[in-house]
Amino acid sequence: MRGISVFLFAGLLCADTATAVREYTLGHFKAAEAAAQDALKKDSTNTEAIALLAMIRAGEGDCAGQQALLQSSWRGSGEAVIRKLAGLAAVQCAIVQEHPETGVAVLEELKRAYPRDADVLYLGAKLYMKGWNTQVADMFAQTAASYRVNQLSGEIFETQGNFTEAAAEYAKAIAKNPHAINLHFRRGRVLLLASHEPAALEQARREFEAELALNADDAAAIYQLGQISDAQGNRAEAAKRFEQAAALRPDFVEVLVTLAKLRMRDHRATEAIQLLERSITLQPANETAHYNLMLAYRSAGRASDAAKDKSILDKLQKPPGGEFSDFLKKLGEKPVQP
Repeated sequence: MRGISVFLFAGLLCADTATAVREYTLGHFKAAEAAAQDALKKDSTNTEAIALLAMIRAGEGDCAGQQALLQSSWRGSGEAVIRKLAGLAAVQCAIVQEHPETGVAVLEELKRAYPRDADVLYLGAKLYMKGWNTQVADMFAQTAASYRVNQLSGEIFETQGNFTEAAAEYAKAIAKNPHAINLHFRRGRVLLLASHEPAALEQARREFEAELALNADDAAAIYQLGQISDAQGNRAEAAKRFEQAAALRPDFVEVLVTLAKLRMRDHRATEAIQLLERSITLQPANETAHYNLMLAYRSAGRASDAAKDKSILDKLQKPPGGEFSDFLKKLGEKPVQP
């Protein structure tokens, strides 16, 4: 963990005047340890020196022996920069020890205290990835025959774009547990992602209908049935499905935008504008909603409003300056229920 210690203290050059911290910042760990020991000889209650020694020893491989002290140093009353570094070291130790659960509480506290700190967010990503890997390994080892293993395998294939394999895994999960909700929905969706051929549309339709047989109020499944009907040219059935989904989920932005498009088809721009304005209230950065609202404004003769929305849309579509913008996206989930 020596390299980890350098990472933890990077960027701390002006954070503290203590000799131990300065030496540690420069990577002079033995000198830092000696300075911290000297500080403790002068004051055995020096919390910063105690915390620093714990970080040094954790960096040398003694995470197990220092974890409790690192956590108490983070939650203590010492210098803020030392407290933060002790918290980061505690999280890093949880990752190294392959016990991510021991670092979650500290990580969440760090995130509340430093919500935009790159080090905190970086370690958070590593911690949760470690937790994911650990749980998946346990799941496959302990419950290999369960439908959840097939479901998870399907979800992994889905995020990789292997839709045929995903559909096969979801089918295995359904065979093991025909009454589990969401499995038919996920299988129907990957079938659509794999193909929009007529046979695939019909197969997907059966899956979404099976989902509704288990959960009649599943607005996402109803919406998908509407999309299939629309693709098949049955606009009346599609509109019926979309209206039904919107009634069940008034905050379902995709449905609101789709209904607005239908209103535009029927030259009902005013109604489309109302739906799209509500969509943007719910999701101000939704580019599809802004684009269609711009078109609706133009259709309604509201040129100045269309120009304003065009300006907003241009800003949304401009690539952000951050190097890691849009790095992780949530894939494959239904809209969150209110």
